[in-house]
Amino acid sequence: MEIILYPDKTTWGNYLQRPHRDASELREVVKTVLDDVQANGDEAVKRYELKFDKVQLPSLAVSDAEMQEAESLVSEELKAAIRLAHANIEKFHAAQKFESVKVETQPGVTCWQKSVAIEKVGLYIPGGTAPLFSTVLMLATPAKIAGCRDIVLCSPPNAEGKLHPAILFAAQVAGVNRIYKAGGVQAIGAMAYGTESVPKVSKIFGPGNQFVTAAKQQVSLHDVAIDMPAGPSEVAVMADDSANARFVAADLLSQAEHGVDSQAVMFTDSEVLARAVSDEVESQLQRLPRKEIAAKSLAYSKIIVVKDLNEVVDITNEYAPEHLILAVKNYTAIADRIVNAGSVFLGNYSCESAGDYASGTNHTLPTSGYAKAYSGVNLDSFCRKITFQELTAEGIRSIGRAVELMAEAEQLDAHKYAMTVRLNEIEK
Repeated sequence: MEIILYPDKTTWGNYLQRPHRDASELREVVKTVLDDVQANGDEAVKRYELKFDKVQLPSLAVSDAEMQEAESLVSEELKAAIRLAHANIEKFHAAQKFESVKVETQPGVTCWQKSVAIEKVGLYIPGGTAPLFSTVLMLATPAKIAGCRDIVLCSPPNAEGKLHPAILFAAQVAGVNRIYKAGGVQAIGAMAYGTESVPKVSKIFGPGNQFVTAAKQQVSLHDVAIDMPAGPSEVAVMADDSANARFVAADLLSQAEHGVDSQAVMFTDSEVLARAVSDEVESQLQRLPRKEIAAKSLAYSKIIVVKDLNEVVDITNEYAPEHLILAVKNYTAIADRIVNAGSVFLGNYSCESAGDYASGTNHTLPTSGYAKAYSGVNLDSFCRKITFQELTAEGIRSIGRAVELMAEAEQLDAHKYAMTVRLNEIEK
């Protein structure tokens, strides 16, 4: 990994760049597929499945027989692990339930909110180089807790026209009720517009490659909501001389193996640790089955050494990582100073893998610096808040004149009159 020593603060932005892609040609390709799916439904989805996933599908829907077969193909040990992870994710997200409170803002004026589940949600689950059955749990579990009526899942099939059995088992455990064999842009289009088989949803969740990301962004302009802007996955490790170099290297590589455009960075005030971690990364890389993917990702990755821990905090907040590991002595105090991050892991034993799978927190998080403005997926992601207000005659007296004056100042006379007729009525 490249080691950058003591960069001036004015140059930090140069070193915190994410991998860039030219999206102009990508947008046109994505638009062509989306338009085709919107116009031709199932036929277009199947045609693109043949083109991109090399499989001829008689039907997009996963059958009951396929669900039963999948359950038999998952080992009992993995089933137990999935159930454990699901229980923890369920416990953490159930604690986020909204409690409505009625507030009397003025005498006779009462306001409150109600949380209502989004009725139809779509989950996109990648199934290419890594079938992310853990993401099924992360998305479907809070959707179920929220009370979403229809939880629709799309994932690309293999050459035999089947979904990975662990994806199907996780979907069963988490409560998904509609599952379809469709990947890539065509899956996003199917959920955004609806086809003969796939229902149109109101919001789409889930990670994907650059084509899926571009498709989600395009459909979100006019047709459907999405969870958040998303890019390649990333991790930052904040480390001092108390960090375990072997642990840190393993954490960096666990992110690098996600994809060739993933990014792993380390911020530290210790040159000695920086060189030890760099050596460990090279050593551990050689043992990885996904070594080629991780090696390409490391080209975008770096170790940045700054003068002290205060600068480590500052540069970390400027980077705003998706995942942040605090491998420092006083991690509790440092955690209080973190303001830009998707999910934070405290101490040498809190590896990112724990949150990716089974600690209970959600691993669907903002990337590309969006942690400065976006939250990761949580229970509220699957809900809407509806506000209510009730005014009595006393309430009209309390705020009526203020409403009239404000409406008049904005030259909205009908707004003013709607209040005036009520004031006149109660003064009779």
